Amino acid sequence: MMTIWNRIELLLIGVLGALALTVGTFQVIGRYVNKNFAFIYGEEVVVYLTVWAVFLASSQLVRTDGHVRPDVILRILPPQGQRWVETFNCCVAIAFCAGLAYCGLQVVDVAFDLDERSITGLKFPMWIYYSAILTGAVLMLLRYVIKLYLLVFRFDPATMVIAVHDH
Repeated sequence: MMTIWNRIELLLIGVLGALALTVGTFQVIGRYVNKNFAFIYGEEVVVYLTVWAVFLASSQLVRTDGHVRPDVILRILPPQGQRWVETFNCCVAIAFCAGLAYCGLQVVDVAFDLDERSITGLKFPMWIYYSAILTGAVLMLLRYVIKLYLLVFRFDPATMVIAVHDH
């Protein structure tokens, strides 16, 4: 299940990034080489695609320990100490992600109810754009909950050392 989740996220991040790069490239070509390549809402589309890719990537950062964490402290602690520091870190991150998801849901709900659209001629529904916040927060929250479960109930110092010791 986790492998499928990881693959889907990585695929979506790659597709969104590639689309943003493609649209951005066409915008540059259109601006400096041939105006036929540019399209009027290209910059706006690049922003939407990039923001979605970044919020999806935040879940992968949790999976690979790439988010904010006390690495310097973890490096000097024994595995059991690392476990407790990481457990605390997960609890704080879960609270933060839950708050972010709640606020994201509020923003999406208001934008949807008001039928908020971008101010450009594209008139893009902003609730779709804002949903990136909610989606990223929920995915991070799920990853932190899984990580917390593993730390509390499945911790094995031999296989789950969090940081490499330089001793």
